[in-house]
Amino acid sequence: MQSAIHIAQDIPHMNSKEYNWHFVAGSIEELGFGKYDMVQAVVGDRTICIGRFKEEVFAFQSTCPHAGAKMVMGYIDAQGNAVCPLHRFKFSMKTGKNVSGEGYTMRTYPLEFRTDGIFVGFRN
Repeated sequence: MQSAIHIAQDIPHMNSKEYNWHFVAGSIEELGFGKYDMVQAVVGDRTICIGRFKEEVFAFQSTCPHAGAKMVMGYIDAQGNAVCPLHRFKFSMKTGKNVSGEGYTMRTYPLEFRTDGIFVGFRN
């Protein structure tokens, strides 16, 4: 049910001059979340990962900042962190911070749920 999904980022309404907004999907159902609640999406010239944990949805870089593994091949742990499939480094999908102590940071992107679909924002 789309109304139960919340935008994960605690970011006030995005300034259109600060972000370029790109269409991702017409609805949350179109994303086709699999068993591990992560999907990869090509948006413009970028590939991103979208993760779902409980009632929140997050957008973040598609590869691990440590060794470049595809994050979509990993999973989301019980605390809601994206876990890299290669070395099991854990990242907050909300902030991008490495929560398992290795010191890396993953890029995150704001999402907007609009009447005409789901959009991701990339900084200008």
